Amino acid sequence: MLLLAAVATPITVFVSGGDGSRAAGTVQAPPAAAAVRSKPLPRPRAVPKEIRGVHITMPLASLPGRIDQYIGLREYGLNTIEVDVKDESGQVGFASAYALDAQATGAVRRYYDPKVVAQHAHGLGIYLIGRVVVFEDPVLARARPQFALRRPDGQPWVNAAGLGWVSQYDRAVWKYAVDVAEGAARAGFDEIQFDYVRFPSDGDVESIVYPGRRVEPKSVTINRFLQYAVSRLRPLGVRISADLFGLAATHDLRIGQVPATIGRTLDAIYPMVYPSHYSAGEFNLPDPEASPGPTVGRSVTDFNRATRGKRARIIPWIQDFSLKRTYTLFEVRQQIAAARAAGVGGFLLWNPRGVYTTEALRPR
Repeated sequence: MLLLAAVATPITVFVSGGDGSRAAGTVQAPPAAAAVRSKPLPRPRAVPKEIRGVHITMPLASLPGRIDQYIGLREYGLNTIEVDVKDESGQVGFASAYALDAQATGAVRRYYDPKVVAQHAHGLGIYLIGRVVVFEDPVLARARPQFALRRPDGQPWVNAAGLGWVSQYDRAVWKYAVDVAEGAARAGFDEIQFDYVRFPSDGDVESIVYPGRRVEPKSVTINRFLQYAVSRLRPLGVRISADLFGLAATHDLRIGQVPATIGRTLDAIYPMVYPSHYSAGEFNLPDPEASPGPTVGRSVTDFNRATRGKRARIIPWIQDFSLKRTYTLFEVRQQIAAARAAGVGGFLLWNPRGVYTTEALRPR
């Protein structure tokens, strides 16, 4: 039974959340008269006209019977949930016949059954997104050191949080992440959302030695990965999207995230426009965190401008947590109103503890 108070205050809810070369050879062509028919591609489930959703971590998704409490937020207007499939720790939320290498590295845990989650969500009309963290992967960096970013002395490079990363140039790394995503797609997820699909931004980034480095702009490298992911996943009937820094459309962040480039490749871009993450003076605002509406509005406007005429929809992540300032329903609604005024395709609420302001999910 769902037990949620119908009040406009936050509540805590929990949920059960290389180029491989090919040998040369000959292939016998089919008879000239044979008609070759391609199999029709699966059709993705309809995406909500306005996405209104929340994020669920793998530990939360593991709690038996609690998935109902998140899906139950549809009473307030929720129509989408995003569940971690592979997170920042490098762990994978479930075993899959399509991701055997992740199992070999020790990354696989059994936090939840993806087919059960997908069937339950779809049965109640919920759009399901699977989040797959790509290049920050301490598990893969440790288990397969040939893929790890390194320091000039040959030791593993780690970011400011002490976490290892793997090479953005190595197609074996690409395959590892997309294999995990394929498991989610075949289990019934409607969309795969890639996160940390970029070059490192914190720590001693100038000292990084990249295995297999190519002479090309970082944005080209990131888009090549996404094109590879699309080539494998879109035929399975899922949409493909990515999380981007909130300022990626405003400044060159030198991490390979260029909305105008990847907007041609992806179905959606989710900019992380949390006002608490903007420096004083950005957008000529003395304190962006104190101006949630204008901060989100100006960020999203830049993304709209950068992706005009491109395939991708813009769907921002909204700050539903407090950092230096306390954020209440008022501040969350200001962000949503600004995003709606800019004409985006919806929003997702982010709170690392899984505590969401339910009234913010109300339809327009």
